[in-house]
Amino acid sequence: MLRLFTMLMAWLAVVLGTIGIFLPLLPTTPFILLAVMLFSRSSPRFEAWLHNHPRFGPLINDWRNHGVVSVKAKCSATIMVGFSLGLMLWMKLPQLAMWPAIACLAAVMIFLWTRPSQK
Repeated sequence: MLRLFTMLMAWLAVVLGTIGIFLPLLPTTPFILLAVMLFSRSSPRFEAWLHNHPRFGPLINDWRNHGVVSVKAKCSATIMVGFSLGLMLWMKLPQLAMWPAIACLAAVMIFLWTRPSQK
């Protein structure tokens, strides 16, 4: 039962990560990394599928093997965070919602840009 639940959560993470490719407010990388971790506990076959996936595989393998995030991924994430921030400002979100979101986005950017970029 736990294995099935873990696999379902992994697939949910894959779906959310895939949606995140197209929606700026939803991050792709954390969901894909979560999915591969959950698949490692529930389905070696799907874990291997993610490792060999043409879009997600390099990201996962760079992180797992070398602890690096490519400059291209960092730049893409920064652009999307900037777009998200601009969208929040344009929508004139309430201050109560804006500051936690900005703090979250800043934390993500600090974490991302402090990771090494080369193997």
